[in-house]
Amino acid sequence: MSYAERLHPWVVVRLLPQMQRVIVARFRKRSDAEGHMQALKRLMPDAQFVIIFDIGEPITEEDS
Repeated sequence: MSYAERLHPWVVVRLLPQMQRVIVARFRKRSDAEGHMQALKRLMPDAQFVIIFDIGEPITEEDS
Protein backbone atom coordinates (compact mmCIF):
# COMPACT_ATOMS: atom_id res chain seq x y z
CA MET A 1 0.00 0.00 0.00
CA SER A 2 1.47 3.32 -1.04
CA TYR A 3 1.80 6.38 1.18
CA ALA A 4 -0.97 8.15 -0.74
CA GLU A 5 -3.32 5.20 -0.16
CA ARG A 6 -2.53 5.27 3.57
CA LEU A 7 -3.62 8.92 3.66
CA HIS A 8 -7.03 7.94 2.21
CA PRO A 9 -8.20 4.93 4.26
CA TRP A 10 -11.96 5.18 3.54
CA VAL A 11 -12.74 3.20 0.39
CA VAL A 12 -15.91 2.98 -1.70
CA VAL A 13 -16.09 -0.50 -3.20
CA ARG A 14 -18.47 -1.72 -5.90
CA LEU A 15 -19.55 -5.32 -5.38
CA LEU A 16 -19.66 -7.45 -8.51
CA PRO A 17 -20.98 -10.96 -9.19
CA GLN A 18 -18.97 -14.01 -8.14
CA MET A 19 -17.37 -12.35 -5.11
CA GLN A 20 -15.48 -9.82 -7.20
CA ARG A 21 -15.07 -6.17 -6.25
CA VAL A 22 -13.71 -2.92 -7.64
CA ILE A 23 -12.32 0.00 -5.65
CA VAL A 24 -14.18 3.04 -6.95
CA ALA A 25 -12.57 5.81 -4.88
CA ARG A 26 -10.56 6.53 -1.72
CA PHE A 27 -11.22 9.31 0.81
CA ARG A 28 -9.70 10.80 3.94
CA LYS A 29 -13.08 11.26 5.66
CA ARG A 30 -15.91 8.76 6.02
CA SER A 31 -18.49 11.49 5.38
CA ASP A 32 -16.88 12.20 1.99
CA ALA A 33 -17.04 8.50 1.13
CA GLU A 34 -20.71 8.33 2.17
CA GLY A 35 -21.60 11.34 0.02
CA HIS A 36 -19.82 9.87 -2.99
CA MET A 37 -21.55 6.52 -2.46
CA GLN A 38 -24.97 8.22 -2.33
CA ALA A 39 -24.26 9.94 -5.65
CA LEU A 40 -23.14 6.63 -7.19
CA LYS A 41 -26.32 4.91 -5.98
CA ARG A 42 -28.41 7.61 -7.68
CA LEU A 43 -26.48 7.17 -10.92
CA MET A 44 -26.42 3.35 -10.78
CA PRO A 45 -29.41 2.20 -8.71
CA ASP A 46 -28.91 -1.50 -9.47
CA ALA A 47 -25.25 -1.56 -8.38
CA GLN A 48 -24.16 -2.47 -4.85
CA PHE A 49 -21.60 -0.36 -2.99
CA VAL A 50 -20.00 -0.61 0.45
CA ILE A 51 -17.65 1.60 2.42
CA ILE A 52 -14.67 0.01 4.16
CA PHE A 53 -11.82 1.32 6.29
CA ASP A 54 -8.67 -0.06 4.66
CA ILE A 55 -5.77 -0.01 7.10
CA GLY A 56 -3.55 -1.85 4.64
CA GLU A 57 -0.67 -4.01 5.70
CA PRO A 58 1.21 -3.37 8.93
CA ILE A 59 4.43 -1.41 8.54
CA THR A 60 7.50 -3.53 9.21
CA GLU A 61 11.17 -2.63 9.55
CA GLU A 62 11.75 -3.92 6.02
CA ASP A 63 9.28 -1.36 4.63
CA SER A 64 11.01 1.58 6.32
